[in-house]
Amino acid sequence: MRKLTYLVACSLDGFIGDESGDATAMMSFVDEEFLGFLAAEYPETLATPARRALGLDDLENKRFDTVVQGRASYDTGLKEGVTSPYAHLRQYVASRTLAESPDPDVEIIADGLLDRVRALKAEDGRFGIYLCGGSRIAGELFDEIDELVIKTYPIVYGTGMPMFATAVDLTRFTLEELRSFGNGAVVRTYRRAR
Repeated sequence: MRKLTYLVACSLDGFIGDESGDATAMMSFVDEEFLGFLAAEYPETLATPARRALGLDDLENKRFDTVVQGRASYDTGLKEGVTSPYAHLRQYVASRTLAESPDPDVEIIADGLLDRVRALKAEDGRFGIYLCGGSRIAGELFDEIDELVIKTYPIVYGTGMPMFATAVDLTRFTLEELRSFGNGAVVRTYRRAR
């Protein structure tokens, strides 16, 4: 059984962006040390354009071979003309409003997201599935999330987009790993307690 990992950036008060979902205020914390960590530990979470710009396009996948993201997350790249944001992964976008994919390497899931993710998890393979966002599909898929990797940046929004846009049941996770950085960022990895 493959693992679904919700790897997400958030503020100290648990928001993944402002009210509109814009998370650019957190980008200032992606410094050389933090980027080195991502490249070494989670290279597949770096979008293809960033990998190319940084000369990291040849990095091999370490943890994931598939990405699932929501329409709003996908639109971030589309606005910049990027139709295949994770060309090094199998790409799925959950959207009921995007009629067809603008890229042959990106599959749109209009209905049956939960069943599709369960089928992806049931596939053979040593790599897992990266749940890139956003908060609405994270809420829809909450019961399927096996691992949370939370990149917490030392910033407070006050209000904004929560990690899970829908109500979720009280659920216990076990801390597996904790990493802190000189800029005040912290990455915590949690496994769902079974």
